[in-house]
Amino acid sequence: MKIYTKSGDKGKTSLIGGKRVSKDDIQIDAYGTIDELNSNLGLLRDYCSIESDKSFILNIQKDLFIIGSLLAVDYSKKSNEQRIDFSQNKIILIENKIDEIDLSLPKMTNFIIPGGHITVSTCHISRSICRRAERKCIKFAKQFELNNDILIYLNRLSDYLFVLSRKISLDTNTQEIKWINK
Repeated sequence: MKIYTKSGDKGKTSLIGGKRVSKDDIQIDAYGTIDELNSNLGLLRDYCSIESDKSFILNIQKDLFIIGSLLAVDYSKKSNEQRIDFSQNKIILIENKIDEIDLSLPKMTNFIIPGGHITVSTCHISRSICRRAERKCIKFAKQFELNNDILIYLNRLSDYLFVLSRKISLDTNTQEIKWINK
């Protein structure tokens, strides 16, 4: 099987189900941003030194494949009501992980400027891409009926990435740079 099909050479691509849409369609933009987030999480996972962090990120990457596939279906077809389930259990796992990490962190008294360590910076880049993916999915949900748990999941995921960045700062003995408006 060839990797290139030439079917997208004129700026169109196919959704799951065969419908052709422009490559700048909000639907393509939404799942493309999820793909970008997933790729950046792969880089973050490669930089992580703690196996439990790597494993948790890998599970998130698997969840993002589910989200990407949910965003890639042709929503104009009624048969898509039988789509892959994306439930609150995935949200609860992230919330539990946030709570677990947060217990080990010093209290925040200021905003934190991203940086200080390559893994911390990669975590912040992933967090900001996650926020963009969330915005794209919100825009998508205004046009199509999207499982609201996906939006909640992305919101929690960006929170997780923030606390993970703080945990990695602590694990690597990297001083957080506090933003003080002066």
